[in-house]
Amino acid sequence: MNEALATLAEDYWEHVLRTRPTQALMLGDHRYDDRIEDLSRQAEDDEIAALDGFGAAARAIDPSSLTADERVTRDVLVFEATNEADELRSRMAEFAVDPGLGLHAVWLQLVGQLPLTEPEHADAVVAKFEKLETLFTQAAQRLRQGVARGRTPPRIAVEKVVAHIDAYLASPIETDPFVTIPAPSVMDDTAESAWRDRLRDVVETRVRPGYLFYRTVLSDEVLGRSRPPERSGVRWLEDGEHVYAGAIHKHTSLSLAPLQIHEVGLEIIEDLTAEYRELGGAVLGTRDLDAIFARLRDDTALRFTSPDEIIAAAEGAMTRARAAIPQWFGRLPIADCVLHEIPGPGAELSPLAYYLPPAADRSRPGTFFVNTTEPETRTRYESEALAFHEAIPGHHLQLAIAQELAGIPEFRKHAFVNAYVEGWGLYTERLADEMGLYTGDVARLGMLSFDSWRAGRLVVDTGLHALGWSRQEAIDWLTEHTPQAPNNIETEVDRYIAWPGQALGYMMGRREIVRIRREAETTLGAGFDIKAFHDVVLGSGQVPLGVLETIVGDWVEAHV
Repeated sequence: MNEALATLAEDYWEHVLRTRPTQALMLGDHRYDDRIEDLSRQAEDDEIAALDGFGAAARAIDPSSLTADERVTRDVLVFEATNEADELRSRMAEFAVDPGLGLHAVWLQLVGQLPLTEPEHADAVVAKFEKLETLFTQAAQRLRQGVARGRTPPRIAVEKVVAHIDAYLASPIETDPFVTIPAPSVMDDTAESAWRDRLRDVVETRVRPGYLFYRTVLSDEVLGRSRPPERSGVRWLEDGEHVYAGAIHKHTSLSLAPLQIHEVGLEIIEDLTAEYRELGGAVLGTRDLDAIFARLRDDTALRFTSPDEIIAAAEGAMTRARAAIPQWFGRLPIADCVLHEIPGPGAELSPLAYYLPPAADRSRPGTFFVNTTEPETRTRYESEALAFHEAIPGHHLQLAIAQELAGIPEFRKHAFVNAYVEGWGLYTERLADEMGLYTGDVARLGMLSFDSWRAGRLVVDTGLHALGWSRQEAIDWLTEHTPQAPNNIETEVDRYIAWPGQALGYMMGRREIVRIRREAETTLGAGFDIKAFHDVVLGSGQVPLGVLETIVGDWVEAHV
């Protein structure tokens, strides 16, 4: 590799690991186990300067002097550093409160997945947990800065986070996720008992007080100044248009205006009508769209009755997919994918499911987390598409393979390009139909329902953040145009409110992947190989969509 680029890529990755020590730990790098992130304004300013420096240094390298893969490295580094710096410059920490993926929730979700394989790792995380009180104090201080500047979070997000923290603080200390984390297998019983005593003490004196302080600032200082439901989007911030433009570029890797994305969503919603009518007539005995949506939303026979049923359906889908992927992918991950329930308390506020990549040292497999709370509200017909998206052949193949790639800089194995990640996940929901993985037309209705959901995101996210829709307008629109259950619609709308632009990456990403595939199929004709295409798409790690188009274009040109 070009020496200057190789050094820059290595320096950038070391910077990421050093400033994001919890991410390093999750990957199995234990050099910073006792440290925690710095959320202060000064640290944010320092990070902006550092990222600007990395981006400028990468841009200064002449791409004509690089190989094709080196140009990918340069482009991904520029994209990551520039977009991250721009997001930090928008000072979202001053109003970022997210019920499902905020600071309060992420720690409860991840703590049980920390790859602690040695006693010294266990000792170090006690020191890390001691710093959680400071972390929450810094997060609260950033929100105070936002209040002082009139940049406040949406009220619904504040209310939900307060409720989540209340549920956590009311839970027994004996079942606290920070106390019950898995011990290293080599730790003997006496050492483990003493270690858990230390954990309990830290939770009682640092962790829970930190959560309580954050909750108190939210309820006493932020809630009364928060944005009301009719002004939920960033459109209502003084610099909201700029904030949202940056979010669109970061999360789609495309340069599109909000109204362009809004129109794409409306068109896809309309195009899905014919498919709904065909499947609805075959499965539900009606071609009327309103009647189809009503059945999917209200028919209790289409709901689960227990957490065990949810788990069984997910396991069945993963088993079928695992058996079929060798016919569709030449490159398969070494790491396994396992299934777990989303841990509580507060799981009812979490999304339907999510995926956690393996630890890079293979001490932890990839994990598909599924929400089993209130099973009577969870749809049977959507469970298969959900598993294909989050696990196999979706995020697990994508992210586990990326970690295992040889010959590319380490940062590319762990980069995060939202449109590529979520675009692939959504692409695999339709790919699963090509692969014959759905158990029947009822499950294929779930595939359509998820398409409506992701297309609806284009309409609703832009509606909230660019057009000034109220929370209720967003809920009403999704209720009318998708068959999603009411509880999921509310949870999803609140997610879009709290995380501007992220939800756009799914459908915009899939559209680009499908377009790139169709062009390759047209050019190569009978010579098109689906296994080879998938290997090319997954063979460079996470890349912006424009870079992916170039990578696939080079592959096509080499095989014409």
